[in-house]
Parts: sequence; structure tokens; C-alpha cells
Amino acid sequence: MSTRKLIRNGMLVTASDTFEADIYIENGKIVQIGMGLVPDERTEVVDASGCYVIPGGIDPHTHLDMPFGGTVTADDFATGTAAAAFGGTTTVIDFCLTQKGRPLLESLQEWHTKAEGKAAIDYGFHLMIGEMNDQVLEELPQIIEEEGVSSFKVFMAYKNQFQADDGILFQTLQKAKEYGALVMVHAENGDVIDLLVRQALADGRTEPIHHALTRPSMLEGEATGRAARLAALADSQLYVVHVTCAEAVEQIARMRDMGYRIWGETCPQYLTLDQSKMNQPDFEGAKYVWSPPLREAPHQEVLWNALKSGQLQTIGSDHCSFNFKGQKDLGRDDFSKIPNGGPVIEDRLSILYSEGVMKGRISLNQWVDLCSTRASKLFGLFPQKGTLAVGTDADIVIFDPSISRVISAATHHMNVDYSAFEGMQVQGCPVTVLCRGEYVIRDRQFAGVAGAGRYVKREKYDADAPLPVKQPVTAVNGG
Repeated sequence: MSTRKLIRNGMLVTASDTFEADIYIENGKIVQIGMGLVPDERTEVVDASGCYVIPGGIDPHTHLDMPFGGTVTADDFATGTAAAAFGGTTTVIDFCLTQKGRPLLESLQEWHTKAEGKAAIDYGFHLMIGEMNDQVLEELPQIIEEEGVSSFKVFMAYKNQFQADDGILFQTLQKAKEYGALVMVHAENGDVIDLLVRQALADGRTEPIHHALTRPSMLEGEATGRAARLAALADSQLYVVHVTCAEAVEQIARMRDMGYRIWGETCPQYLTLDQSKMNQPDFEGAKYVWSPPLREAPHQEVLWNALKSGQLQTIGSDHCSFNFKGQKDLGRDDFSKIPNGGPVIEDRLSILYSEGVMKGRISLNQWVDLCSTRASKLFGLFPQKGTLAVGTDADIVIFDPSISRVISAATHHMNVDYSAFEGMQVQGCPVTVLCRGEYVIRDRQFAGVAGAGRYVKREKYDADAPLPVKQPVTAVNGG
């Protein structure tokens, strides 16, 4: 297989530019971009006529081979990264769970073991922080400086399982400020949710829809505002994962307008599916049980508008797949026992292009920024990844906007027995995907190698875009 490739006749799209050009690749890097580039006899020519040529997608939010609720996600690093590649993603950042009393480095090594020899594309890790003590404080500098893990996840939900208190969140924010890391939060009020769940079950309300009704959007908005204010007080930086609702968008936008370093992510499922999916008969609603839950349809346009205006900055998949039969049905008689999560990793780019670009909700350049570039900047991968430029990794997707397809479990490549988007018609499809210049997908067929993906050490947090002049935290009012 040639280490030299020349991609010709495509329309290059980055977060800032759209232009016709050829791309010359050698030894896994982009070495030249220009018109009329001439190959030598050792160069493979790849024709991208009629297609967009974009930087490989970066999915900042995945859960592969993850234990949850007495079971383990259906996709591991082999099946999950292969499916990601089919969808145009060339790098994933997966969440490494930790346990109280266990060294962070042990948990990190466990996740390395899960990925090594399996991942078909490049990968990195976020690290969960569930406690703050002398041992954790001693390990954090090594985790960041030597292990290249520069983002930490704190759960404000899943009481008695993952949830940390506000003191732990605030200390994490303080240390992130000191060491140059980005703190991520799952923002829901776990204490109140726990109470509402117990009340619902005591009243005999066990169906999947009650997962949504016991996790109302108001509680996501409250937790988002609380986390943002703690970040402001710590003069730190905060990234709110899987934003679903108007209340959370409002809190993020307000704090950003005041100059604080608050960032927000949403996901394809919250942009296209609504709460009615969870109210289907025969337990079908369990397929759509994840947290935060799907919201009522009016929240969707709020999210789209937030993406367009820049109030939200990234698109993650929150891929966390469980089979309907044998896993989701663990909660057939108790919605609180349904494993939370859904299969999304393969359809992220296509849904955002079809529902976003094709319907005029976002621009072509915003699509690239949301699905690749912004995550690369926030999570210490830029400019190695997330753009098309001389010297960067040749993580490249040839995306054909003329292809129309119907999403279905019958044709997807995720290791799960249903699709959350079953029957949805999308316009546009990745046809060829390169990771560091090597084929992972070629003409819509898998051409990669399990284990070819590399672990990527990430740089410290560095917010690329300047924010407005900061106002005093005491000026922040309201809920």
C-alpha cells in the first residue's frame, strides 16, 4: 500500500474556508495543498469528484466497553471505532471511569487495555473525577503532563453511583485552572432526580416514559447554571456535555455573554428526536432511555439556533450502546433499571449535514467546526487534527453529498440490535475515510485494521476564541 496519496478534484471544506484544491499525503501527513498537483509513479491518485473533502470527525463524547447498570456496552473499541469510521469520525475521546480509593493511573491503564489492539482509529481519554483527596491531587499533574489527559469529567447526577458533590466539582475546577485542564460536567440535579424516581416507583409508574418525567429540563437548567457559576467563581473553564434543553442553553449563553469560559455540546439525538419516542407501547420506549432524556419537540429549534449562533460549540455522539434484547429489558418492570444510553457514533456527521446544512440551519463551515475543529481546539488536538493544512495528520473524509440513504439497524455497523434513528432518510454520506493517510473506509467498505488506531496524548486546555471582557461573578443573578 502506497504511503503517498493524492486526493484530486474535491471541494475542500474547513471551519473557515471552502475551496477547490488537491491534497498530497505522505507518511501520514498532509505535505502539500494546491491546484494541479502532479503525482509520481509511487503515488496513488484518489478521485474526489463531486465530493467534499473535510478533516476527519472528532467525537469528543463516547462510552466504549463501559460497565453500567449491571451490564457492559455492546460496542467495544473494535466495533465502536469501526462504526465511527463508517460515519466519518477518525478520532474519539472516550470516558475513563474511576473508582473511589483506586489510583487514577490504574483506571487509566484499564482503559488503555480496553483500546489497545482493537481501535481502528485514533483515540484519547477523558478521566472521571469522583473524589478529591491527597492521592488524587498528587496524581493530577502526571495525568496531564505525562499521560496527555487534559480533561476531567464530573457527574452531577447518578446519585450513589457516579455523582460528586459541589465541593468536589469546585475543587476540580480550581485544579483545572491551576494545571491547564478542561472540566466537563454531566449537568442534572441528581439529588432531586433520585427523589422523583423513588416517588414514581412507589406510585407504580414503571414505564420508560417516566425516565423522562423524573428528569425534567428544569433540573438540567438548574445544574448547568450552578456548575457555570462555580466555574466563574474558580475563574476556571467548563464544558457542559450533552445539552438538551432551552433552560441549559440559556444558562450557558448568559455566562458566555458575561465573558466566562463556558462551552456547550449537544448531540444528534436531541436535535432530531423528541420525548414521544419514550411513550411507545410494548416497552419500545426503552430504546430511547438515556440521560439527560429526550425533551419535547420545541427544544430542538432552540438547540439548532444555539449551534448557529455559537452558544453551543460542539457535537458529540454520547454513544453508549445497549441491545434492546438482553440489556435494555433489564428494566422492563422498572424504568430506573434500564441501562442508559443509545447507539449514535455512526450517524453523527450525516445527520448534522442532512438536518443542519441541507435545511439551512447551519453552514457548511459550521458543520466542520461543530463535528471536528472546535473539539480539536478545546481538547488539545489542534492543529495536529481537526483541520486540513500542511503538516497536519492526514485524517481526511471524502463526503459525497449526492448519496441518500435510510438509517437502519439492518445496515449499520454498530454492534447493537436497533437504531435510534430507524427509518430516517439522510442526505450525504462518507465514502472514503483516511486516518493518518491510511484507509479505514474505502468506497464505503471497511479497509482498516483493528489495532491500527493510536492513543493521542493531548495538550493542555487552550481556548482559541477570545471571549468578552469578564464581569464580576457577583453580577450573576437568577437561576
